[in-house]
Amino acid sequence: MTSIQIFRSLRSIWTHRRLAPRLTAAAALHSSTNLNNLKPQFKYSPMELAEKCTREPKLKGFEKKKRSIQIKTNKRARKAARKPANELDGSAEETLEFDINHMLAQASGEGAENNAEAEETEESTTAQSTTMKPEKAPLPEEHTILQLKIHSLSSSGDGLAYSDAKDHVYLVPFTLPGDLVEAKVYKHLKNHSMTDFVKVVTPAPQRNDSLIFCQYFAKCGGCQFQMLPYEEQLLHKKHVIEKAFENYSGLEPTLVPEVGPTWASPLQKGYRTKLTPHFDGPRRGGFPEGAPTPDVGFQQKGTRRVIDIEDCPIGTPALREGLTKARKFVAENLQTYKRGATILLRESTDRTLVADEAEAEVDGKAKYIETKQCITDPKAVITEYIGKYKFESPAGSFFQNNNSILEEFTTFIRSNLYQPADPTSPEETKTPSYLVDAYCGSGLFSITCGSPFTAVIGVDVSPEGIQFASRNATLNNLTNTTFLQGDAEKIFEKIDFPGEHTTVIIDPPRKGSDAKFLDQLLDLRPKRIVYISCNVHTQARDLGYFLRSEKGAGYKIDSVRGFDFFPQTHHVESIAVLTRYTTI
Repeated sequence: MTSIQIFRSLRSIWTHRRLAPRLTAAAALHSSTNLNNLKPQFKYSPMELAEKCTREPKLKGFEKKKRSIQIKTNKRARKAARKPANELDGSAEETLEFDINHMLAQASGEGAENNAEAEETEESTTAQSTTMKPEKAPLPEEHTILQLKIHSLSSSGDGLAYSDAKDHVYLVPFTLPGDLVEAKVYKHLKNHSMTDFVKVVTPAPQRNDSLIFCQYFAKCGGCQFQMLPYEEQLLHKKHVIEKAFENYSGLEPTLVPEVGPTWASPLQKGYRTKLTPHFDGPRRGGFPEGAPTPDVGFQQKGTRRVIDIEDCPIGTPALREGLTKARKFVAENLQTYKRGATILLRESTDRTLVADEAEAEVDGKAKYIETKQCITDPKAVITEYIGKYKFESPAGSFFQNNNSILEEFTTFIRSNLYQPADPTSPEETKTPSYLVDAYCGSGLFSITCGSPFTAVIGVDVSPEGIQFASRNATLNNLTNTTFLQGDAEKIFEKIDFPGEHTTVIIDPPRKGSDAKFLDQLLDLRPKRIVYISCNVHTQARDLGYFLRSEKGAGYKIDSVRGFDFFPQTHHVESIAVLTRYTTI
C-alpha cells in the first residue's frame, strides 16, 4: 500500500468518525517507518484501519443485495430479542410458529398418556442417554423438488406438510389439506422450510380448480383460496378464530363462547374498492431515456419481485378499468418518475336520485343511480355510501375496502350495542344512553350506529380523521356526536360518561390495543364493549388480558364471529361482544 492510499484510507475512516482534527497528525506521520506510533483512542491503529479498509471492498450488485437482506434480518432478530418473552404480537410469523409447533407436537405424540410412557422409558435408560436428543433427519438441499402430502392449513392460508420423519414441516402456498403436490425448497428455518408451489400431483377432494378466475393465481401473493369452494373458505376462517383464542387469550375454554359462523360477503370477486399496484425503479437518477417499462402489479408470492398484472378480478369494475389506464400512464410517462412508485386506485361513488316518481322507491327505500369512478390522487376526497349514510374521506386514508358487506356489518354492530336486560335487575334497560367510538377514524361506527344514543363521542389520534368524522356527521344530519383528537394512552380522559350506561366500540389497528389503553377501558367500566378487529390474534390476546385483570371481573364474552371482508384470501374480520353483568 502506497503512502497516498494509506492517507486516503485514514481520511475516509476518520472523517466518518468525525476526527478531522487528527488528520493533520496522520498526514505528518504517513511517511515514517512505523505508523503505529500514532495512537488514537480507538480499537484499531491507523495501519490496522487502512488494512481493514482494503480487506473489505465495497459490495456491488447481488452481493450488496444479499448484505442488505442480512442487515434487515438481523434488525428483525434484534427487535424480536428486545420483545419480552411473554409478549405476543399476533404477527404472521408468530401465528405460523403456533401452527407448526402444534403439528410437531401431534406428530411426537405429546399428551398425557404419551408423556407417562415417555417418563417410564426415561427411567429405564441411562443418565447419558437421557441427555441425548434423537438426531434430526438431514434436510434436502435448497432448490430440491419434493413430493409432499398437505396435512393442514396455517392461519395465513398456506398448506403445511410433514417431512418423512415428521420432525420438520414444509410450508407450501396455494395448497389444501389432502393435496399431494410437488414443491421446490428455497429456504430452511429452525423447524420448517419455505417452498414454492410447483404443481398438484393428486388433488384433495375439496379442491376445485375450475373455480379459479384469475390468470395470476398461484403466482401473485394476493389470494390464497380461489380453488376452494366459498363455503369451505368460511369454515376455515371460523377455525382460524377458534385457534386464535386457544393460542392467544390464555382463557379457559369455558370462558370463550362457541365461535359463530363466518358472515359471508355478498360479493366473492369484484369487491375491493382499493388497490395499490406498484413498480420498481432506480434508487436515484430516474429512468433513462428509452428504458423499458417496468412490471406494474403486485409481489410474487414469497418474494419481493413485482410481477406484471394487467387485471385484478377481485377489484371492482371501476378499479379494473383504472388499472388499465394507470399502466398506460406509467408506460407513457416513465421518465417523470425518479424511482419506483405505488399507484393508488380508489373507488368513489356518486348517487343520483331516480327522477321518475313511479320508480323512485323500492320496498320503501329511495332508488338511486350510482356512478363509480377510480381516483388516483391520495389527497382527493372520495365518497362512499353505506345504506342511507354518506361518507367522505381522503382517497389515501383508511376506509373499509369491501363496500358490499358494510351495510350488513354495521347493522350487526348496531344490534349488538344494546345490552341485554339483566334478569336480576328490574331497572336494567336494553338501550344504553352513551356511545364511545375509540379509533373512530372518519366516523364509520359513530355515524351508522349512533342515532339511538343520547350522546356519542368518537376519539382518534389523527387530526385529519377527526376533521372528516365531524364533516360526515354534518352530512348525515347527526347532532348528538362529538369528535375528539386524543392520544390512545389518554383516550378516555375527556370522557365523563357513566360507565354503567355506556357502550364502547373498539376498532384498533392490526397490532391491537396496548395495556395502557385496556387499563383505561377497565377504569371506565362500560356496560357493553364491542371489539372489532382485523387481526383476531391480537383481539384474543387483548380480551385475555382484559378478562384476567382484577378489574375485568364481572365481564363475559357474549359472542364471537367473523366477517369475510376479503374472500379468496386468508384475512378475516372478527367481532367480539362483551357485557359487564355484575358490579365490582
